[in-house]
Amino acid sequence: MEVYTIYHPVIPDFLQKAAQTPPMQRLRAVGMNCGCEYTAFPRFTRCTKYSRFDHSLGVGLIVWHFTASPAQALAGLFHDIATPAFAHVVDFLHGDHLRQETTEDGTTELIDGSPEIQAVLRSLGLTTQDVCDYHRYPIADNDAPRLSADRLEYTLGNLVQFGFADMRTVKALYDDLVVGENEEGAPELIFQGTEQALRFARGALRCSEVYVSDEDRYAMQMLSELLGDAIRAGVLTERELYTNEPEVLARLRAEDVFARRWEAFCAYREILTADHPETDGDWRVIPAKKRRIDPLILGRGRASACDPAFGAQLLQFLEMPQDYWVCGR
Repeated sequence: MEVYTIYHPVIPDFLQKAAQTPPMQRLRAVGMNCGCEYTAFPRFTRCTKYSRFDHSLGVGLIVWHFTASPAQALAGLFHDIATPAFAHVVDFLHGDHLRQETTEDGTTELIDGSPEIQAVLRSLGLTTQDVCDYHRYPIADNDAPRLSADRLEYTLGNLVQFGFADMRTVKALYDDLVVGENEEGAPELIFQGTEQALRFARGALRCSEVYVSDEDRYAMQMLSELLGDAIRAGVLTERELYTNEPEVLARLRAEDVFARRWEAFCAYREILTADHPETDGDWRVIPAKKRRIDPLILGRGRASACDPAFGAQLLQFLEMPQDYWVCGR
């Protein structure tokens, strides 16, 4: 899926060269849906291929489009360069359910260790320190519920993935954005029109509900347990998680016990819920990070303040409990 084609008329040469380096190409085989796309849950069987490479290139292009800064665009491009196979599943593996940030570790080392990336940086007069931390650049990244290139890209991408919007709608949303100043005086991507802002805000909330749906949380938890058990059994190493998904799956499928567990994971098609665990099945209570976006509207403030109904929906989402038991089958 190439939603990123709407972000800028052309991919600048420096971004194209950086995207073709081996560390970035690895991300073509790391998915955006954190292993959920391998299950039989109906909401994910409809998804098309959407890789961390697609997302990263999209973020780089968005940042370039709005800043014309090679350093900021490359920081956006590289922000997921250290993402392991199945992405945030590895955060679950490390017990980082609520922050989901451990997968950012190793970014500096990867950029430093790539001669191809270093050649691109030298050609631009840049260093690793200029591009290894996209948190430095507010258009690339900022704190929720603000809108950044990272949140914008995966929201637009998933609006299409989940069937919540078509490409024409996504392009109209993107074309309405400009760089403005937020409440703290920092630059932020903001909508010029209320209608488009609220259309985006509601769509983003629908995506957020998918990210913490019972199916999503259960799939990520159970896959993390599968990977953890494979590591403890010596079938897989932690380092091998930083190859790509086909390679990790080849390791799992080579061992009968883990091949059967992987097949069982792929067969999940529905979720049961209960106040207490039942005797049959793998029941879990699974907390997870709630991602949210409350975009700014030019001259009007945040969407939640402009539309009380959306504000109420956002609050309801944030207060939604995750303390019940779930089981897949």
